[in-house]
Amino acid sequence: MKILVVEDQRRIARFVCAGLREGGCTVDHCDNGDEGFARARETPFDVIVLDVMLPGRDGLSVLKGLRAAGDTTAVILLTARTELHDRIEGLDSGADDYLAKPFYVEELLARIHAVARRATGERQSVLAVGELRLDRVRRAVTWRERPVDLTRREFNLLEYLMRSAGRVLTRTQLLEHVWEYDFDPTTNLVDVCVQRIRKKLHGGQCLASPIESVRGVGYRMRKPGADG
Repeated sequence: MKILVVEDQRRIARFVCAGLREGGCTVDHCDNGDEGFARARETPFDVIVLDVMLPGRDGLSVLKGLRAAGDTTAVILLTARTELHDRIEGLDSGADDYLAKPFYVEELLARIHAVARRATGERQSVLAVGELRLDRVRRAVTWRERPVDLTRREFNLLEYLMRSAGRVLTRTQLLEHVWEYDFDPTTNLVDVCVQRIRKKLHGGQCLASPIESVRGVGYRMRKPGADG
């Protein structure tokens, strides 16, 4: 597996690169954001390990630039920042995972393998449940052959429901998987997001939806032909 490590702190870079090589990875390293962005654009990598605080372009700028250019290489952010809004910004900018310093290189290696499996298609690129189709690569959704414009969160929620079609998912599961944070269990965040998806699928009307409510529990993506 080929990994790009973009980290300016020499001590951290040394132990990360050494640990990844011991884990069987081929590792390239650079110590500033400008070089990291250029190298990521010119050379294919399986995973990019990207520090947030860098000389030149910072890590979030590098990440946003890659995603804007259509680069879908898996990215794991490394940062000393622990505030919730910083974690949200990184993940919302397109990061696949987030690891706060200090950390064990064994954990980083495990996360690298996890995001690499996802990125190389362990999960299907195109999901289909009845007349609903979701393309993970193009991030496009169609319902009865009509394109549906979803926000990032709506897309991720719909994807998770479709991958678990026929299975009841609790609100807590949806919050933890889609938003990746611990929220107040009384929040209506999931319900609001589901209602928005339903309205977009049905042109503004909440008609019979492929997303079923399971009272007191959560939601389920209905399989075609399944009983309610």
